[in-house]
Amino acid sequence: MSAPPSGGGAPIENRRQLIEYFVAGNKPRAAWRMGTEHEKFGYHKATLKPLAYEGPDGIRAMLEGMTRFGWEPVVEGNNPIALLRDKASITLEPGGQFELSGAPLETLHETAAENSQHLREVGEVAGEIDAGFIGLGFAPQWKREDVHWMPKGRYKIMREYMPKKGKLGLDMMLRTCTVQTNLDFESEADMVKKFRVSLALQPVATALFANSPFVEGKAVGFKSYRSHIWTDTDPDRCGVLPFVFEDGFGFERYVDYMLDVPMYFVYRDGKYLDASGQSFRDFLKGKLPARPGELPTIADWGDHVTTAFPEVRLKRYLEMRGADSGPWAALNALPALWVGLLYDQGALDAAWDLVKDWTAQDHDFLRAETPKTGLATIFRGRPLNEFAREVVAIAHAGLKARRCLDERGNDEAVHLFPLDRTVDSGLAPADELLAKWQGEWKGAFAPLFREYSY
Repeated sequence: MSAPPSGGGAPIENRRQLIEYFVAGNKPRAAWRMGTEHEKFGYHKATLKPLAYEGPDGIRAMLEGMTRFGWEPVVEGNNPIALLRDKASITLEPGGQFELSGAPLETLHETAAENSQHLREVGEVAGEIDAGFIGLGFAPQWKREDVHWMPKGRYKIMREYMPKKGKLGLDMMLRTCTVQTNLDFESEADMVKKFRVSLALQPVATALFANSPFVEGKAVGFKSYRSHIWTDTDPDRCGVLPFVFEDGFGFERYVDYMLDVPMYFVYRDGKYLDASGQSFRDFLKGKLPARPGELPTIADWGDHVTTAFPEVRLKRYLEMRGADSGPWAALNALPALWVGLLYDQGALDAAWDLVKDWTAQDHDFLRAETPKTGLATIFRGRPLNEFAREVVAIAHAGLKARRCLDERGNDEAVHLFPLDRTVDSGLAPADELLAKWQGEWKGAFAPLFREYSY
């Protein structure tokens, strides 16, 4: 869910163009970058209630205040709904979650600096309107009706369509926050191996970063309720994608998958036109009910690709989607984990050796269980934390091999320290929150906001 799509361009004439859209993502190793995205909840410090869009202390005021730092507004109708600066953007999730989509950067040290600068800028503007921001996977107290919808046309269409497909889609839109990282591939074969490794290990990331144990003021028996929500959002566009592990998987097979994902919208003349539930295959034949007689463009295909939400998503890069949002250190540790695993060949090979004999049943089991039991999940006779320790060790080796040093001489593995602590203790952030909530916080949430906000 990023900046507004474009529309326009020449019509698609053949299926090969859909495949070439993904092929265009191939990049030589020297051109590989990392782009990190993170979402956070804004709230009024006085009441701990979510920020509305309008008003002197709302999301619009946040966006307008951020322009002092050189961010340029993106307007839909008369409303600023995003900001652009260089190759980065700030966008809004449906419930006002404030998202930084970072620039493509070469090193994790640059990512950490970018996150720090962003949170400083947000903090300055938020301080002026008595607002705070916090990184959690799910809003711990708010009900659905407490959260304010943002004025984006795309979200209106999704809001009406989601309840037709699952029970929790509106909660996904309004009450979740994630941290993600986007990583490059060199070739189709490289993409396939990275996709398989990262898709298999996404539940391990879910368990390591689990940070959403509360719903509407109660502990609900999940370490990552955010991750659970995706299991009842929309089966047509979410999940594990078993075909990724089948022989012959590649760009063309992903095209087939995307053609089977029902559409949400077509973007024309600055407006989102409702095409929810309609078929891109029909669009290719000029038979889309929303635009009869019209053929799609590559821009339409690019828009459509953003409307699938599997645990790993292919665009012209691979997007890691399994983690809850968290504090500053977690926002750096998530890209550190995946860069360590995927950007060094030795590490990628070692990670593949770890997961290559996992079955479809294994993948399904981990996807279903890790939101509940996290690192304590018993998988193949062992606690998942033992697998997580191996995964983090492989990421360490991969980052050391990259030899990217900061000004103090630290390599990028320094950013894995929150995960080292987690695998040593077997306790994810959610376990820490639950212990404090049940203990020193005595069931109150004000201390959570006070201690864990940015």
